Amino acid sequence: MLRILSPLVLLLPLAALADEAPAPDPAFRYLIGGRLHTEPEYAGATRYTTRLSPLWAIQWGRLRISTSGGSGLLGFGSEVRGDGASADLIEGSRLRLGVALRVDNGRSSGDASTTRGLPDVRRTVRGRVYAGYALTPDWLVSTSLSQDLLGRHGGMAGGVDLGWRLRQSRHLEWTAGGGVSFGNAAYLRSYFGVTPEGSVATGLPAYEPGSGLRDVHAGMGWTWQLAPSWIAFGSASVSQLLGPAADSPLTQRRFGGQLAAGISYRN
Repeated sequence: MLRILSPLVLLLPLAALADEAPAPDPAFRYLIGGRLHTEPEYAGATRYTTRLSPLWAIQWGRLRISTSGGSGLLGFGSEVRGDGASADLIEGSRLRLGVALRVDNGRSSGDASTTRGLPDVRRTVRGRVYAGYALTPDWLVSTSLSQDLLGRHGGMAGGVDLGWRLRQSRHLEWTAGGGVSFGNAAYLRSYFGVTPEGSVATGLPAYEPGSGLRDVHAGMGWTWQLAPSWIAFGSASVSQLLGPAADSPLTQRRFGGQLAAGISYRN
C-alpha cells in the first residue's frame, strides 16, 4: 500500500511552496464539442474501435464538472485537472492539488470476443486526488490516485507523468509527455484477471494478478484556437503494458496506440 501511495505522498510536501492562491474566477464557463477517437477494444486487445464521443465541461470558480478532457480544454489544454466533478484545493502559480469524483463505466464482457464469458467490471464511482507541479513554465510533473468508492472491485489505480509544453503562439499549443501507471490487486484482477469460472467459459487459463505496474506510455497533442470561441484539438499516444498486466492471458498485444481529434466551442 505504501508503495502505491508513495508517488502522491512525495508531492504533498510541495504544498508549502505554493504561492498564495489567486481569487477564483466568478464567471460561469462552459465548453461543448465532440471527439473522434480510435483505440483498442480494451488494454491489450489486437482489435481497434473508432467512436464519436461528446465532450463538455462546466466551471464556476474552482468547481467544475466535465467529461474526460473537457476541463483541460477550458484551460486551453495547459491545466492539470480531474475529470468528472472536481475542485482545486490548492491553486498556486506552480502547484495545483485537487480532488474529483467521476463515474467509471467499467467494462462489459460482451465488448470484445476475448472477454466474453468473464464477469463484467461493474460501473462505479471513483474518488480521485490529483496534483501537478510546474518545474519550469514548460515542464510539469503530475500524479493522481483514484479509488473505487462503492466497493465494486474497481480497486485503486494511479500514475505519475512528466509533460512538456511548447506554445508556438497565443493561438496554438503543442504538448508532449510520458509516464507510468499502476494498480492494486483488486484493480488488476478486475481488468486483467481470469476467474476459475471465467476460465471454463473462455478456455483461457485462470489468472490472479497482484498489485504492480500497469503500463508505460507517451504521447503528443495539439490545441488550436480557430476563433475566440472555437478550439480544434488532436492527440496521438502509445503504451506498453508491464508487469501483471503484460502477463495476463487476456493480453494479445502488449503494445498499443490511440488517436483522437475533435472540435469544441467555449464561452
